[in-house]
Amino acid sequence: MGKISCPEKWWVIFHPFIAKKTYQITRYVRSVADSVKKTNILDGDINGGQVDAFKHSYWMATLSQNIKWKKALKLGKAHEKGNYKSHKKGIRKGIKETHDKISSEMDMWNNHRGIKIGGKYEESSRIVIKQIVIDSIQAGVMRIIKKNSSGKYLDCEGNIIPPDSLNGKWENNKCLVPSDHDN
Repeated sequence: MGKISCPEKWWVIFHPFIAKKTYQITRYVRSVADSVKKTNILDGDINGGQVDAFKHSYWMATLSQNIKWKKALKLGKAHEKGNYKSHKKGIRKGIKETHDKISSEMDMWNNHRGIKIGGKYEESSRIVIKQIVIDSIQAGVMRIIKKNSSGKYLDCEGNIIPPDSLNGKWENNKCLVPSDHDN
């Protein structure tokens, strides 16, 4: 949820009346995710871990409370499409560490779960939604990328994936696991 991508700009063009509200919610969610990262409630991992899962699911839950869920989902898809375009652009520029397919799959899984939470608890406060998302992560409802205790990516069999085999690759051997998975 960094700089706005071209697909996100197109989303804004097609949704001009809710763009400002969406931007404000996005900024709010970023600050909450940063706060959660600084605690020991979740794993502190903003890149494929529980805090990343929190950021996406809380973003979609909060958005779907405030705009129609279909619009929130379209924004989530535009965000992931932007990540893919950013990956391709990064490769052309020689950037080796970029977003990848498994990260996008993780984000979309968590986006969908967040939308369900936002719809189910449409009248709940943001504090209640935050706790529901955290509880869902701790219960394994969301998805994270499998890593060891040192933060190295693992394949589904638990083998360390050599960093060189990940650099610049959209598809790789990273593995999605339930968000309560012990690293």
